[in-house]
Amino acid sequence: MSNQQDIFGKTIITTPKTESIKYAGSKLKILPYIIDVLSGLKDVKNVLDGFSGTTRVSQALAQLGYDITSSDISEWSEIFATCYLKSKKPDKYYQEILDHLNNLKGYDGWYTKHYGAVTLENKRPFQSKNTRKLDAIRDEIEKLNLKWEDKCVILTSLILALDSVDSTLGHYVAYLSEWSPRSHNDLFLKLPKRFEHNGKHNVIKGDIFETLKDGKYDLVYFDPPYGSNNEKMPPSRVRYASYYHIWTTIIKHDKPKVFGKVNRREDSRDLVAGSIFEEFRKDENGSFIAMQAIRKMIQNTKAKYILLSYSSGGRATKQELHDIISESGKLTKAIEVNYKKNVMANMRWTHEWINSDGKYHEYLFLMEKNQAPVIKPINKKIVEKVELVSA
Repeated sequence: MSNQQDIFGKTIITTPKTESIKYAGSKLKILPYIIDVLSGLKDVKNVLDGFSGTTRVSQALAQLGYDITSSDISEWSEIFATCYLKSKKPDKYYQEILDHLNNLKGYDGWYTKHYGAVTLENKRPFQSKNTRKLDAIRDEIEKLNLKWEDKCVILTSLILALDSVDSTLGHYVAYLSEWSPRSHNDLFLKLPKRFEHNGKHNVIKGDIFETLKDGKYDLVYFDPPYGSNNEKMPPSRVRYASYYHIWTTIIKHDKPKVFGKVNRREDSRDLVAGSIFEEFRKDENGSFIAMQAIRKMIQNTKAKYILLSYSSGGRATKQELHDIISESGKLTKAIEVNYKKNVMANMRWTHEWINSDGKYHEYLFLMEKNQAPVIKPINKKIVEKVELVSA
């Protein structure tokens, strides 16, 4: 990666363009810092993106020439990763399919019944004109019998299109009381912005501990869903399975039994499908179960380097993370990024992502992994503070 310098001699970090849906765990703003850390490591080629989410990190690093393994438990992450990292057919092939789908006549079906509305008497995430198109398009995709990689490109296009006409704050556990301006637009499928790459990429849908059993990497990037530090918040408020249940349903197209005011999938209920990293309880020793999972995850990782993201609204303190890292390796760099919270983070009615001082911090910890866990003192001088104000 080649970076330029400004007139003051400061390095300008250039990041490849990526695309995604609105997402509470998006790493778009912190991507330059992730890339900057990796650019300083000369012996890194094979990278695991351990909680890839909507795959912005995987997309960016693949474009920079790294061999990427994109791993996550969610259906939408597998779809996005396969679209950008594995699909091979030319744009023309996919565009012809999208043209066919865009020309379909919509009709009232399962999605319109549960997620579409003409008026806002019952809050819904989409206007019915767009869910009618969704009903027609999603049924037709199944009839096309596409190969898996090709189906992932088309589903990625559909999800991106729906994300651009929704009436939400960016998730699907509450809907706006008034139609958003974008919801008036017509649903239209566009070609995902795939990119040329020659890397050896892999996509894994599954538990991170299973992924770690079989792989060895030069660097592993972890961004686990730490959950909220609000003791009173129910687990459904921080679980990605409930936040983005609609994407799961559209991908599976299983038309499941739903419940509640927002028609969530039955399997997204509290305590049904939660990740251990989103666990809000403590163990019998008074330690957060989620933090013990992070400790185990780092210990089980076979890599020379581990880069760990952490948001200050989560369960752990910065000191606890330092201690966990020091048990399994040497902390070589720590970056603290402070930037204004996005609209999803400002939802004070549930207090997720909110700190007592009103500030939101993102941390990046780079460690060299030891073969055997050791306890090392913390060198506090290596912590860098970086201020980043969103536009």
